[in-house]
Amino acid sequence: MEQRRQDNPEWGPVQRVLFRFVFSYLVLYNFPFPLNVIPVYGEILDQSSREIWHVVAPWVGEHVFGVEVRFRASSGRGDATYGYVLIFCSLILALAATAVWTLLDRKRRNDLRDARLHEGLRVYVRFALAAVIIRYGAFKVIPEQFGTPSPSELLQPIGESSPMGLLWKFMGSSIPYVIFTGAAEVLGGLLLVARRTTLLGALVCIGVLSNVVMLNLSYDVPVKLYSSHLLLMAIFLAAPDLRRLASLFVWNRRVPPAEQRPLFASRQGNRAALVFRTVFILYVTVVALHESYENKLQFADVAPRQRLYGAWEVEELTVDGVVRPLLITDETLWRRLVFEWPGTIGIQYAHETEVRGYELRPDRGPYRFTLCCEPEQKAAISFEQLGPDVLALEGTVNGKQIHGRFRRMDDSRFPLLSRGFHWVSERPFNR
Repeated sequence: MEQRRQDNPEWGPVQRVLFRFVFSYLVLYNFPFPLNVIPVYGEILDQSSREIWHVVAPWVGEHVFGVEVRFRASSGRGDATYGYVLIFCSLILALAATAVWTLLDRKRRNDLRDARLHEGLRVYVRFALAAVIIRYGAFKVIPEQFGTPSPSELLQPIGESSPMGLLWKFMGSSIPYVIFTGAAEVLGGLLLVARRTTLLGALVCIGVLSNVVMLNLSYDVPVKLYSSHLLLMAIFLAAPDLRRLASLFVWNRRVPPAEQRPLFASRQGNRAALVFRTVFILYVTVVALHESYENKLQFADVAPRQRLYGAWEVEELTVDGVVRPLLITDETLWRRLVFEWPGTIGIQYAHETEVRGYELRPDRGPYRFTLCCEPEQKAAISFEQLGPDVLALEGTVNGKQIHGRFRRMDDSRFPLLSRGFHWVSERPFNR
């Protein structure tokens, strides 16, 4: 049976006002949780909430800050101007709610009610944080967020990577580490659900999220605002026990167990809460793992199953019947072909490190595909796989007949993938 902490603090006026603000802000920031978890209806409510903010945020941006605010698919919880305006709006609404609450409650003094509201807020934040961090962890336990570096990423010089791109390659190059970090996030979320393990869950989440926040700050990942809020929510849950933790770990004092009460006065109420908690967390966890698995099948695992997946390096090339020397200074030489996604091709020219992406459109003419969509690149090409690692290409490129032979680049060419794990290393392999 879940139990409730015996905590009836005698708060002064400042503490009351501060609590009302924190209460209002956290509820506003996490809204429409938990209603958005409800199947079908949750998605409708979520979309309705976003549509309201799509109207409010641009108006506030224009009339308050004098900036243009545009919503993008990743703007809601990101670091775009839209995200900052949303936080500003939440702060203003929380201040207004605090003022109204204080005005209506100015003649009342009920410490027991304050304790119940505080415990109710803790329950709300526990489940809101648990739902988010379990979902984040699920996308790592089933490696979907960070995939093994793609061929085009392996061909890119490290100096041309963005900080965020470098972080993604670093994580994706070690899937066991990705799974480990995801398992830590899921563990923290699951521990938050039971009240007896809330403190332990909050401490796990603080450790995990501190690392996430520092990675976002250090590698310019545009989720700094959201991850910082999640960290603050974990700190909020651990805050009532900070003094007890200091007594145990700093002053080496004996700490008595925290007093707890049932959440509800009736046994039926507590049983219903236990059932709801169990159903809720199972639903959130299963849905998150299933979504991660489906995304992995659709995005992360589809490309490697392609027959031509990989990077192919030119071995021989003839143009209009003349063998062409393979010079790295040739600005028109196709040095490598990259196949990652169906219907696309990447081309790396001999004088460039960039892999240019093109769309492959089926062609009804004598060749199989046309390249789209650069005006200066007019090509109709066809492929024939002569062996597992040999590809023949022929067609017309910019009015010239070409025939080429390309060989698939083996993973052993890339130490990032081929080095692997070694218990015994006679010397560091640091390149």
